[in-house]
Amino acid sequence: MRIASGLLAVATLAAATACSNSTPAAHAHASAATVASKHPSDSLKPLLQQDLPNVKGKTFTTAIVDFPPNARAVPHRHGQAFAYAYVLEGSVRSKLEGQPTTTYHQGENWVEPPGAHHVQAENTSTTKPAKLLVVFIANPGDALKTDDPKS
Repeated sequence: MRIASGLLAVATLAAATACSNSTPAAHAHASAATVASKHPSDSLKPLLQQDLPNVKGKTFTTAIVDFPPNARAVPHRHGQAFAYAYVLEGSVRSKLEGQPTTTYHQGENWVEPPGAHHVQAENTSTTKPAKLLVVFIANPGDALKTDDPKS
């Protein structure tokens, strides 16, 4: 829990810094997921990315993930990144492969280990948006999100 609180503090500071004086992330690769259904999709917007000075070969990236009402993300992975998510607004239902489905509300958070398969991520509301602050610790140049291939 102490790690999650520390990451939240760093992510909040990074997000505030990104909004005030940074340039867009140069190597943050993100795709807006396209869902072939009646549900809208989520969108991932990188805020800040920089090399970690005391962890050789790793980058620190913050991003906002917006879920419009009734939105669902395509099943996806975050490569070999460690991901930390904090619910800024609304509620999100999330499931990692092999784990139970959990609903997270504003102010709650979770982590995803490197290589995790995110099989469900959706806004629980059909009328209100949901928003996440996500922090990635990743290898430089790696994609932040890779959607599963369509079956």
